[in-house]
Amino acid sequence: MRIGVPAEVKNNEFRVALTPSGVHDLVARGHEVIVQSGAGRGSSLTDADFVAAGARVIESASDVWASAELVLKVKEPQPEEFAHLREDLVLFTYLHLAAEPDLTRALCDAHTTSIAYETVQAANGTLPLLAPMSEVAGRLAPLVGAHAMMAPQGGPGLLVSGVPGTHAAHVVVLGGGVAGTNAIQMAVGMGAQVTVLDTNLSRLAQLDLAFHGRVNTIASNALEIDRAVCAADLVVGAVLIAGAKAPKLVSNELVSRMKPGSVLVDIAVDQGGCFADTHATTHADPTFAVHGSIFYCVANMPGAVPHTSTYALTNATLPFVRRVADLGWRDALSGDATLRAGLNTWAGQVTNAGVAEAHDMALTPLTDVFA
Repeated sequence: MRIGVPAEVKNNEFRVALTPSGVHDLVARGHEVIVQSGAGRGSSLTDADFVAAGARVIESASDVWASAELVLKVKEPQPEEFAHLREDLVLFTYLHLAAEPDLTRALCDAHTTSIAYETVQAANGTLPLLAPMSEVAGRLAPLVGAHAMMAPQGGPGLLVSGVPGTHAAHVVVLGGGVAGTNAIQMAVGMGAQVTVLDTNLSRLAQLDLAFHGRVNTIASNALEIDRAVCAADLVVGAVLIAGAKAPKLVSNELVSRMKPGSVLVDIAVDQGGCFADTHATTHADPTFAVHGSIFYCVANMPGAVPHTSTYALTNATLPFVRRVADLGWRDALSGDATLRAGLNTWAGQVTNAGVAEAHDMALTPLTDVFA
């Protein structure tokens, strides 16, 4: 199979969808890998690295898209890339279509077969291709939040850890999944007072045990969210419903009652965000003010640490890419329920329930695709 890896075009997105080791693996299995020149530069990977691994490197993004049967990306196609979509193309990337109506319609109009990393889901409910980037984003959240709390950034001038004789910052994490757990880990390590809210009591018990009682664990409901957010210096939104829009847990009115200079970091921004006022920002312009608070809603947070993120992503995606390349997308998905859950669009139709509901579009069940 001919596999294309174009350079990412999203603002300050420095990751690349495949490492040279991934290229070497696929080429050794008889596949051809075509990489756009410079695609790995932001991740400290040179064209020579890809050539040495067996890739063919070409200059033009259009040529990479046009020559590939399977395109691997990191982020969803941007509007300037919509023209590359076509019927005989399989696209494998993060899509987050529930928050992307224009992209959803572009994929359907082009009849492109699209598989979303973030909806590949194992029988136990885990999301193996979302997990590594959730880990990265979770660990970044307290770091970027701590930076935003500095006075030159418009924050209250609060040091997360404090020093002896002063108060440490109170960090509230909404959601105890992969991203939330990693945010907790970093915040605890930074010396913050940490509270986590989740609706899953078993998960809260696991977190209490894992952090030896150093984290306040609260069963999530509207009243407890209100209390915790109003007392917080930093709120990390880390709530996810696979494939669907994130629930709005923090209203504009609630933000108006927060401490002046408090910071809110929305990891769920790719899925629409879990704060009412969330809108996607970029690494070039990451924050905006709501009442007296600061929102950080960068839609590609792991892109800030591309070397780590690129390797973590390839480690997770390569077994699935290998299967699609070896068997073809239909046989690969037909024989693997985990991978099959990743199918979002096919033949002009939406095949993911969360995406269909988000955009009030008809749903084609996966059973019909593979009938």
